[in-house]
Amino acid sequence: MTGPAVNDDDREFEHSPLSGSFTRGDIEVDVEIYRFAGTQDRWQLAVVALGGGCTQWAQTFATETEAYAAFLAMVEADGLDTFTRARPAGRH
Repeated sequence: MTGPAVNDDDREFEHSPLSGSFTRGDIEVDVEIYRFAGTQDRWQLAVVALGGGCTQWAQTFATETEAYAAFLAMVEADGLDTFTRARPAGRH
């Protein structure tokens, strides 16, 4: 027998201490590394540009350190402004 379904919108999130503002030059973004509170779920990663826009990784990560490393790798490869540039419709 199972309990009632839990609506994901009603669940609390646990944020990694690695979450927070990241600035390079004159560009600042918020790095969000999170999972559902009280679980051992894999970590999710999103980057929110302060001027608008959000980049969400489809991949999840075993550790919060792996998630932060993925963010840093993208910054090194494409620059921080990759999170602030307009993207073609339908691309995530």
